[in-house]
Amino acid sequence: MFSTRFSSSMGHGIEKFKNKLFLLVLIISCSLDSNGVVFAYPKEDIVMRLPGQPEVGFKQFAGYIDVDEKAGRSFFYYFVEAEKNASDLPLTLWLNGGPGCSSIGGGAFTELGPFFPTGDGRGLRINKESWNKVSNLLFVEAPAGVGFSYSNRTADYTNSGDDSTAKDMVTFMLKWLEKFPTFKSRPLFLTGESYAGHYIPQLAVGLLNYNEQSKNLKLNIKGVALGNPLLRLNKDIPSKYEFWWSRGMISDEIMLIIRNECKFDGYLYADQHNVSNSCNQALNETESVVSNYINGFDVILDVCYPSIAQQELKLRKTITKKSVGVDVCMSEERNLYLNLPEVQRALHANRTNLRYPWIICNEKTLKYNKEDPDRDILPLLKEITKYGISIWVFSGDQDSVIPVFSSRTLVRELAQELNLNITVPYGVWFHKGQVGGWEIEYGNILTFATVRGAAHMVPYSQPARALHLFTSFVKGQRLPNTTFPEIGGPPSI
Repeated sequence: MFSTRFSSSMGHGIEKFKNKLFLLVLIISCSLDSNGVVFAYPKEDIVMRLPGQPEVGFKQFAGYIDVDEKAGRSFFYYFVEAEKNASDLPLTLWLNGGPGCSSIGGGAFTELGPFFPTGDGRGLRINKESWNKVSNLLFVEAPAGVGFSYSNRTADYTNSGDDSTAKDMVTFMLKWLEKFPTFKSRPLFLTGESYAGHYIPQLAVGLLNYNEQSKNLKLNIKGVALGNPLLRLNKDIPSKYEFWWSRGMISDEIMLIIRNECKFDGYLYADQHNVSNSCNQALNETESVVSNYINGFDVILDVCYPSIAQQELKLRKTITKKSVGVDVCMSEERNLYLNLPEVQRALHANRTNLRYPWIICNEKTLKYNKEDPDRDILPLLKEITKYGISIWVFSGDQDSVIPVFSSRTLVRELAQELNLNITVPYGVWFHKGQVGGWEIEYGNILTFATVRGAAHMVPYSQPARALHLFTSFVKGQRLPNTTFPEIGGPPSI
């Protein structure tokens, strides 16, 4: 009896020792970045492996940062280490827009992160053009009410706006850097798309103000990049109709009414005050003609029919539908994946058991300030350039929501206000011997670039060209405006 008990006890002790040894090896390995350099990190936030994830050599982290402990307001983040040499590469923050749309679902798992959902929505595949090839990447769901971010105070969902979002994001960044102290002095790039045209400049100014007041930490902000950004509504809104008309999507007659009758100065988001009946009728007609059949965010892509896609996913069928090489049903596949309980557990997400499923844009719960989108962002961009921080505005040329027309015009206006000379004349830039888009640079600090064939979500629709553009941005290089010498001119017809 004694020997049996002793043998059993000894075996149990060996097993416990093995478990402790495994845990020790795990902690040591996770304390090293992809370059083998020891760094501090929050052990509780490490993501060991996502369900259905391919093997990778970099590390991932996810969790919450409390931006207001008294209110119980907390932002969810997902951080991926650079694919290689993470200790030598910068940190890039990416925010999606909305307002009220998820950077985890958008940027991380649809556009520029290391993984995309598989066609059945239950696994992941490698994104070969992920931006973590050249930078460490941080994605945040903000404000509270977006994705897995939340607040215990109901008023935070109904009183959200640019000012509170910017303030909370400054708090988030400072607290996040306490969790990841090795990034405190690392070059920092602030990037995003669409309504992040508000979020990112407002955050940048907030962080710059912090730098001026801080006697210790000084964030090393190197650049701001905005994709198809909302900068000024009275320019961005009418450009949509000009875009549709230029593509033959609406008639000359309707366009003439819009030009003559619609006054977009002072145009408020979701509040068409001072709009005449004839203007309103023309706008409604264009929306019905175009929006019912075409995805305004990319007018050349086919559309995915959500009801059919959701039914197929429930039946565990692969629904990946390609259009111009793009999976147009990825949003449905992504939605299913991020709502899987095992995925949320792996990400340390949904710790409060939200009463609603994860969705990309939470417009029902989050009631954003209607007047904030009407803010003019150019003064903020002007302020940022005073610190010598480069600004890139890039634009997918197939986006009708915030078209090339408006962004290019507003960047030119900004350059004129800053008295910047043209340092790179407007012309093509190249990617792999083909035209990647068009660009212009002002004063070695302000760049506008288009991405040929890209949508509102540039990295989603043109991943290789988007990675090329981002790589040039973070390395402080100009986009190449000459093609390879062995390639001649255009083919003869």
